[in-house]
Amino acid sequence: MVTIYGIKSCSTMKKAFVWCEDNGVEYAFHDYKKQGVDRARLVQWCQHLGWKSLVNTRGTTWRKLTPEQQAISTQSEAVALMLEYPSLIKRPVVETGMQLLVGFDPLMFASFVK
Repeated sequence: MVTIYGIKSCSTMKKAFVWCEDNGVEYAFHDYKKQGVDRARLVQWCQHLGWKSLVNTRGTTWRKLTPEQQAISTQSEAVALMLEYPSLIKRPVVETGMQLLVGFDPLMFASFVK
């Protein structure tokens, strides 16, 4: 089963949803802005992908943080910040069993979810 984590209104998420529908990929969607993401899952993602690959430093949420908040240097600090501001988590995060993918790229999706 494919689970896609993200924020429904995000334009990148919309591209991922369209790609899945166009390619017949069934998925469950978890809106981490509305439903949150638990600490254990974030820690697991960080262990597999590295916390730097999960923190969205391009978005408006990042730009609204103070310089002190942006000065994260550990996984623990990154997880705490992502728990407080779920929109800081890059999107989508895709889980298929024990595999994880961050971001949307049609070629990566094709090799990952089929």
